[in-house]
Amino acid sequence: MTRAILTLNSGSSSLKLGLFSETLETLAMAHVDRIGRREAAMQIKDAAGKPLPMPEHAPNAFKTNGAALRTALEVFQADFPGLEVVAVGHRVVHGGVNHAAPLRLTEEIMKDLARLAPFAPLHQPHNLAGVRASVDTFPGVPNIACFDTAFHRGHPFVNDTYALPHRYYEKGIRRYGFHGLSYDYISGELARTEPELAAGRVVVAHLGSGASMCAIRGGRSIESTMGFSAVDGLPMGTRTGQIDPGILMYLMDEEGMDSHQISDLLYKESGLLGMSGVSNDMRTLEASEEPHAAEAVDYFTYRIRRELAGLAAAMGGIDGLVFCGGIGENSPHIRARVCEDLGWLGIGVDPIRNLAHEREIGTGKVRVLVIPTNEEIVIARAAQAVLATIED
Repeated sequence: MTRAILTLNSGSSSLKLGLFSETLETLAMAHVDRIGRREAAMQIKDAAGKPLPMPEHAPNAFKTNGAALRTALEVFQADFPGLEVVAVGHRVVHGGVNHAAPLRLTEEIMKDLARLAPFAPLHQPHNLAGVRASVDTFPGVPNIACFDTAFHRGHPFVNDTYALPHRYYEKGIRRYGFHGLSYDYISGELARTEPELAAGRVVVAHLGSGASMCAIRGGRSIESTMGFSAVDGLPMGTRTGQIDPGILMYLMDEEGMDSHQISDLLYKESGLLGMSGVSNDMRTLEASEEPHAAEAVDYFTYRIRRELAGLAAAMGGIDGLVFCGGIGENSPHIRARVCEDLGWLGIGVDPIRNLAHEREIGTGKVRVLVIPTNEEIVIARAAQAVLATIED
């Protein structure tokens, strides 16, 4: 019998699953894209990265997260006979003011987290739908939430607030920051492999379809580019990033747009996709000859450079820059563009090491690293720790 911890990262149209032993060895990973669409497809691999066979009766497309979960579980059970899932860890984007550590989910906590859906409308409902699917699939098994906002909850007040009347801060309108599981992993990796750097001042750039940056000093989050919502900060695949709120009032007053239309514009129709008119995928934009595609890449890298300098200022300097996320880990072009002409800040990139995707690519006094992130193992570790307190 194989006792295992399952991790779920449920998105609006995707689902990532990780299967780990009780000692946190990776057993298998699964990823489903475009859930609810005809082209939805699942990839499942073992610990060595070898694809695992899908069941003959598996659907050609997956209409729900629950259907994807059941198919992945069937594959896991075929590869690990007698599989027993002892805990399920979930990425939950928003923990609000009250939840800053992993915890076992109850109905009361689920209701509390559901009330945070307006704070993260594209993420929170789907995260909680993944929990519901897990509860139905594994009756009685502990479900444990790990919050993306938790890593940032120790921010100084001035980095956590907006210049609004204080009553709004008390109501929860504040800068939360996101991608905390990724930053938690990178911070831990630095502490394990680069303890001197980890004790200093590091900016981590999590660059992907969702993108943000975090200033980490002595292993603690000091500032993040994302604020009240996951639409703030850097431009992303389909999200605007930072925008003048006066534009939103203009869209309401002059264009007659309501909140739902504005939400769709900010979250789904903007960013790299909206600027380029071509794609939200950086690989497509880098290969495109369309002028607007180049403009979108220019703006993306410009905003990263601008935020990088601001985050360094928030820490009183910078000792290291770490790239992670799909774009950060895989695009030497973007890494080079971000670091271009930053010698004044002590940042430079070796073009040969950068093209070779080496771990260390810097040439200046500031170390520049590329470290693949792993949110799933952070969730699994948290689930293991909470499970231990339950069993005790």
